Amino acid sequence: MIDQIAFSGAVSLLFTSFAPWMWVIPGLLIGLIFGSIPGLQISMAMAVFLPVTFSMEFLQAMLFLTAIFTGGTYGGGVTAILMNIPGSSSSIATAFDGYPMARAGKHNEALGLGLAASVVGAFVGYILLLLLIDPLAALVLKIGPMEMVVVVLWGLTLIATLNEGSLAKGLMAGFFGLMLSQIGMSTTGVMRTDIFMPFLIDGIAVVPAMIGIFAASELLRLRGGSYLVRDDAQRDISIARIMAGVGQTFKYPGVLIRGSLIGAVIGAIPGVGSSVANLVSYGEAKRKSKNPGSFGKGAPDGVIAAESANSSSEGGSMTALLALGIPGGAATAVLLAAFSFHNIVGGPSFIRNQTDIVYSIILGNLGQVILLAVIGLLMLRVLGMVVRVPLAYLVPSVLAMCAWGGYGITGTIAGPLTVAVFAGLGWLMRGSRYPVAATVIGLLLGRMMEGELVRTLQISGGNPLRYLFERPIALGLFVVMLLVLVGAPALKAYRKRKTGDIAG
Repeated sequence: MIDQIAFSGAVSLLFTSFAPWMWVIPGLLIGLIFGSIPGLQISMAMAVFLPVTFSMEFLQAMLFLTAIFTGGTYGGGVTAILMNIPGSSSSIATAFDGYPMARAGKHNEALGLGLAASVVGAFVGYILLLLLIDPLAALVLKIGPMEMVVVVLWGLTLIATLNEGSLAKGLMAGFFGLMLSQIGMSTTGVMRTDIFMPFLIDGIAVVPAMIGIFAASELLRLRGGSYLVRDDAQRDISIARIMAGVGQTFKYPGVLIRGSLIGAVIGAIPGVGSSVANLVSYGEAKRKSKNPGSFGKGAPDGVIAAESANSSSEGGSMTALLALGIPGGAATAVLLAAFSFHNIVGGPSFIRNQTDIVYSIILGNLGQVILLAVIGLLMLRVLGMVVRVPLAYLVPSVLAMCAWGGYGITGTIAGPLTVAVFAGLGWLMRGSRYPVAATVIGLLLGRMMEGELVRTLQISGGNPLRYLFERPIALGLFVVMLLVLVGAPALKAYRKRKTGDIAG
């Protein structure tokens, strides 16, 4: 329940002066720019601007850094839609349907869908955090490796649905990604293989690989063309059409709310967060859709599912930071550094003794979400101009940015080399109609799954099945996953058969 006195104090802190809001709009713009440039991650932007906050008051610093977080989360979706370049792993599923919409000349509508879903998702995530921060903190404390295994496994099930033409090709591509995730040293310190390349001792860098296989391979495929959007009449950036996309978002209330809830819950799990949330949400939207065959070809509900989940996961990731003092990922780790500099320690005592500050951070983020709707709409006018750039100029310049982004992440030549190798791999896979997304999912989640499985085996004494029945949350998640994966399709087939019998 909300503490009314602390809530009033939070409102007073936020609105008695303009000072807490001074850096919110610059933060959103920084996040949008960093999020929309290949290879520049949100956490990188937050780390670069962290020293700026040392002279600020604590609340002002938090609003500035979380504004970068909020803007960057949406910025990654913009490039996923326009150029098939997910700005981060949290935007992978956005590209599945956003980019086909853009290629079909519906980039305005896709951008509108993404903006509205992001705003609603982030708003739902922070509202849940405001209302349920204490019980959510208690839930996070009960989540262990077994629960995370189930959640990551749920994300991996999306692999089987990514190739409409051939299930076997989808599974083979996913299994190939899982194999690639095992390059390098294991989580237990055992060296598997580095393929005679010492810089692979820590494994393949996921973000450069993702940039190469998604973006660079697509750009290679587009070479020789004229524009991203073929029809001259559809290349304009139209605010009216973007707003039409915004309105279309609310025609899918079930997808929007389900995605927001999935993102908020999974986002609260440290180490998993938005990387899995957007995949699980997309997979559930496809499974529950009346027209699953449209997914991957420009389905509006696919964009909504992915963007609502990755944005609501932001509020979820703040749960562990505020309530437990535990960073759930790289971005919240930077926030924790800001906490430390201002002599603030997150956790139960922080919530109990400085509840007004906690509420002011959450309310400030709700205000940021509203500002994102305005700033994002204005920035789309600029960012969307990429569809009007001839491919003769766009392809080489973006390829150069991809290589630079790969170097920026690894700090060595290994980054650009990874981008180049995976660009060629992606080009070959696309030519043979293998889903590159399945390989990325396998690569992204393979190591995560391995680490949690090892910890589960250690804790369970080598008997994970018995341990599963001792973990009610894990068991509940596992049962729900089975019901969704097996029960829902069976029920849909039964209803279809029954309707056919009645019609007959």
